[in-house]
Amino acid sequence: MHRALAQAGVASRRAAELLVAEGRVTVNGEVAHVGQVVQSTDRLEVDGSPVNPEPIYTYMLNKPMGMVSTAYDPEGRPTVLDPMPDDVRLYPVGRLDIDTTGLLLITNDGDLAHQLMHPSSKVPKTYEAMVAGRVSAAGVRQLREGIELEDGMTQPAVVEILDRQAPGCTWLSIEITEGRNRQVRRMCDVIEHPVRKLARTRYGGLGLGKLRRGEFRSLASTEITKLEQIAGVTR
Repeated sequence: MHRALAQAGVASRRAAELLVAEGRVTVNGEVAHVGQVVQSTDRLEVDGSPVNPEPIYTYMLNKPMGMVSTAYDPEGRPTVLDPMPDDVRLYPVGRLDIDTTGLLLITNDGDLAHQLMHPSSKVPKTYEAMVAGRVSAAGVRQLREGIELEDGMTQPAVVEILDRQAPGCTWLSIEITEGRNRQVRRMCDVIEHPVRKLARTRYGGLGLGKLRRGEFRSLASTEITKLEQIAGVTR
């Protein structure tokens, strides 16, 4: 019930439960109850007004630097929703910090977003990082085995040194399955190779392909199915 209301854009799941508890929701003319299962063929109303399901949209954005991963920024900085269609309520799946570029999913599919961001899903995320200095085999091994951060030990990462020239720096490919705040940057700080540039290139097995910085595109149905399988979403 609350899922159907949330997907229709009526309210968040928690607020939707409150609407049901207050007796303001009906299903096929009968007052609904919390936890009730509704079908797509059921007639759902809130305060006597029909609830029509909101179409589901999921996009991939190649986020530029200087753009914040929020729906609104009180400082007036550009947000990741600025280039997106404004005729539907969208929100980013997780965050990339303002100085990180690359792949960000944006959707109105609450179930998919919730599962992708849940720690239990262990969705793989790949970053390309240009870090200061020449990273030794020992430094790579540290990243692969796990780094002790202030919020605990990281899970082992998949790390490779990229064959890419950068004077005084090293390019690394780093794949993690966690979603801690600024995790890659903090991991590299611990091994004393701070990040100079950072871009996310893959998420849940999906890559940017030819999508240029600042551009977005709709995900194909096969891509959405792949994400649902990784996140364990059942419809």
